[in-house]
Amino acid sequence: MTKPLIYKGRASISNAAGRFEKQRTQAEDDGWGSLDAELPPLRTEVIIDSSKSVITYNDSPDIPFDRSINPYRGCEHACIYCFARPTHAYLGYSAGLDFESKILVKPDAARLLREELAKRNYRCAPLALGTNTDPYQPLERQQRIMRQILEVLAETRHPVSIVTKSALIERDIDLLAEMAGQGLLSVYLSITTLDRTLARTLEPRAASPQRRLETVARLRAAGIPVGIMVAPLIPVLTDYELEAIVGEAHQAGAQSVQYILLRLPLETAELFAEWLAQHYPLKAEHVMNRVRDSRGGKAYDAAFHQRQTGSGSYADLLAQRFKLITKQLDLARSLPPLRSDLFRPPNLGGQMSFDFFD
Repeated sequence: MTKPLIYKGRASISNAAGRFEKQRTQAEDDGWGSLDAELPPLRTEVIIDSSKSVITYNDSPDIPFDRSINPYRGCEHACIYCFARPTHAYLGYSAGLDFESKILVKPDAARLLREELAKRNYRCAPLALGTNTDPYQPLERQQRIMRQILEVLAETRHPVSIVTKSALIERDIDLLAEMAGQGLLSVYLSITTLDRTLARTLEPRAASPQRRLETVARLRAAGIPVGIMVAPLIPVLTDYELEAIVGEAHQAGAQSVQYILLRLPLETAELFAEWLAQHYPLKAEHVMNRVRDSRGGKAYDAAFHQRQTGSGSYADLLAQRFKLITKQLDLARSLPPLRSDLFRPPNLGGQMSFDFFD
């Protein structure tokens, strides 16, 4: 029998090779107790990402931005449902425990960003941070890459939107408040559940749901536009909390609420199913059946305009519930649009700009 790889502070219970790898290994119990010993702590390995550029562009028709920055690849928050897990396979790693413990960092991100913004053909439009992995994951406390990126964006008056589930964003309130005052910033805090026990296994290294709500209140007190992202909404496990989460968001001062239905692309589907069988065996089949009901009979449907909210009667019911509660609380709106007209390219040390004489 294969033994689950259960580590404290980690959500995945396996570490299968990525889908591009030719070889696979699996630990098996030989009946002599060879796998009975306690697993040693799984420590995070920091790997330098030597990418030559930092802005990623997209032309997806169902997301409101065309460019983003990800200071990290992989995420210590270890959310079992993370749709970004399969991206680790491109690096030769597993979407399981490797995604949570082998984190690529971009120490030159701020310098690369400055160089890209200085290019003559660069055209300013809002940048998105937190679209793939969380820019405020635990490693940010030591690496401070996100802080450096924000300093460049503040200097150049570049608009940016941030999505996070970390209270660490409060560290940068000074920069965020300055940018918000110029119409350059919006923030969304992601909340999946209000149940602390569920959250500890579902997203073990993220801030508690209540701590995130406190962060919403503190950002609003600083004059920062902030909303809540109910993401992901998980059938059977958390869908009943929809109205409660929106209500708590309203009380915390959120100005907008959005939601995303659980997405399980590629390896994420198997990892999530393993997690369900380990932690919620009596609900596992019900959860996955409801997922397939909302994804055309599959674990995931990547079709544009459906991947965020799903399709079918179950997805329609969720949409109706969301529309009703957000209308009642006046949260059925987006955060204010960001300004791009204030942008000024950075000076890389060459000829002085006319701004010097202003």
